[in-house]
Amino acid sequence: MGSSLTSCCGSDKVDEGSWRIFTYKELCTATNNFSEENKLGEGGFGSVYWGKTADGLQIAVKKLKAMNSKAEMEFAVEVEVLGRVRHKNLLGLRGYCAGTDHRLIVYDYMPNLSLLSHLHGQFAGEVQLNWKRRMNIILGSAEGLKYLHHEVTPHIIHRDIKASNVLLDSDFEPLVADFGFAKLIPDGVSHMTTRVKGTLGYLAPEYAMWGKVSDSCDVYSFGILMLELITGRKPIEKLPGGIKRSITEWAEPYIAKGRFKDLVDPRLRGNFDEAQLRRTIDAAALCVQSEPERRPNMKKVVGMLMGAVEEEKEVMMRQLRIESVKYGKELMELDQGSDDDGGGGGGRRRTIDEESNNNYGVFGEMEVQKMRDPYMNHGERRMVLHG
Repeated sequence: MGSSLTSCCGSDKVDEGSWRIFTYKELCTATNNFSEENKLGEGGFGSVYWGKTADGLQIAVKKLKAMNSKAEMEFAVEVEVLGRVRHKNLLGLRGYCAGTDHRLIVYDYMPNLSLLSHLHGQFAGEVQLNWKRRMNIILGSAEGLKYLHHEVTPHIIHRDIKASNVLLDSDFEPLVADFGFAKLIPDGVSHMTTRVKGTLGYLAPEYAMWGKVSDSCDVYSFGILMLELITGRKPIEKLPGGIKRSITEWAEPYIAKGRFKDLVDPRLRGNFDEAQLRRTIDAAALCVQSEPERRPNMKKVVGMLMGAVEEEKEVMMRQLRIESVKYGKELMELDQGSDDDGGGGGGRRRTIDEESNNNYGVFGEMEVQKMRDPYMNHGERRMVLHG
């Protein structure tokens, strides 16, 4: 794993902002021997379980099911990246376990689950995400990406920004998660060519079609995420007759005509801030430009969202129009989403790399589960929701 990992491991006590090596026995006890009733989700990588440590910490444990070179690489990348980063808007690493025949990663457990579960999943009808929370999620996620792209060395490209990889804590603060696809970019390197991984609908065109990855790819994905949060629509939706339409294709006419209010999620019932809406749409429209050189970096995106004068002037000098990306037919056929794939425990949407993580990220889209607290007396049971 490298010295950067082992040098971080010292104390057995799990404090805020620190992590350690867990024993397999500890994680078995915490998750009730990885029982089905503790399972939060399952995907191509393996399964994720809710657990509680002996000192009372709620955790999510990702247990890789395969012990091949690909699984080893994704495990190593995620632990390496999470061992490097410290930011309030990035999911914290609590530790890991690497034995002879198993690999497990331990995260903080997020009580409010993923953004996906609130926009399209089991909590979509409850509308817990009001306008203020949506704007806070956008800004917090942007700050996390700015940190990855500009403040940590070497710079980190996430490569899989999407709603299921933005988790929400008890206060609905966002934490960007799932770094299994991340790339560490040395200084002086602008982009690289690699195997395409990620979820169609969020992928920048140059990456989806030619495998060219740069921090601008994350910017594009974040632009899609902003549109998704504002509109409540999916990145790719299925129309009658089997036709599929991207969120940019749907939004483009409204943005071109300045009809920003018509973009807002109707579930908000008109409760939104018009100035914030304008700034966010401006930022999103620039982020999803088809040419990477026309997209702003994450520093500028954060500035735009916060109403920085310099960024506003730059927006005014550009033609604010989305050039909709139309993925090729062969790529669209890989998207297996359906109108009901956001329901609790519903279908799965395949990624471009079909053997990679599923569309639902670190914590899977699952029905409500009853889970036993391994450290509660007399067999008491607690209800834990996850989506």
